[in-house]
Amino acid sequence: MYWFFVKTLGPIAKLIFYPESEGVKNIPKNGGAIIASNHLAVIDDAVIPMTCPRMVHFMGKSDYFTGKGFKGRIKKWFFTSVGVFPVDRSGGKKSAEAMNNARKVLEEGHLFGIHPEGTRSPDGRLYKGHTGVARLSLETGCPIIPVALIGTGELQPAGKVWPRRGKVKVIYGKPIYVSKIAANKITHEQIRSLTDRMTEEIRKMSGQTYVDEYAQTVKKRIAGEKQTQA
Repeated sequence: MYWFFVKTLGPIAKLIFYPESEGVKNIPKNGGAIIASNHLAVIDDAVIPMTCPRMVHFMGKSDYFTGKGFKGRIKKWFFTSVGVFPVDRSGGKKSAEAMNNARKVLEEGHLFGIHPEGTRSPDGRLYKGHTGVARLSLETGCPIIPVALIGTGELQPAGKVWPRRGKVKVIYGKPIYVSKIAANKITHEQIRSLTDRMTEEIRKMSGQTYVDEYAQTVKKRIAGEKQTQA
C-alpha cells in the first residue's frame, strides 16, 4: 500500500507542498541505509517518501497502533500498510524492540527513516542528536544518509493540523559510510562521534542554528515554565 498512497496521494500533496529535491543520487540504489533527517513538522514523513525513489520504513508512536474502535483500527491499518512500525517512547525493553525492528529492516536491505533529534524542534533550531542512529549504523554496517528538510516548519507550525501551501525542499547529503562492528565492541565515543558528524552534516545543509541540548529537555522546560506562569 506504500506505493499506492505515494502514487495516488502524492500528486495531490505536491499541489500543496511543491517539494523540491536535491542529491537524490546519494541514495543507494539497493541495500540497507539510514535516512536521518531533521524534524520540523508532522508532514516531514510525507515529504521524504514523495522525493525518495525507494520505500522508506519509519517508526511511529505506539499510540497510532493501540487506538480503540473503528477509528483506531483504521489508523493501525494505515500505518502498518505503509511500512510504519510502533515505538514505545517509555524506554527500556519496549523502546529496544523498535530498534530491533529497525535493525531487521536494514539487514533485509531496506531504507529506514528516522529523526535523530527524537522529536520535532520546538523553535526551528537543530537539536542534539540521540545516538541510536549511529549505533544502528555501526552494528549493521549500513551507511547514514544525512537529510535536511527545509520549509516544512513554516507550512505546518506546531499545533496546526493542515499545512498551508508553500514550497519545501529535501536535500539528501552524501552517505556516511562505516565499517560494521560487533555490538559489544562499540564504544560510547564512537557512537557519539558518528552522531555529531551526522548532525553537523544536517546543520550545514539545512542552515539551522545548532543547540547542544536534547529537544525533549527543552520541551519539558518550556512546558514547566508555562505551568508556572499559569
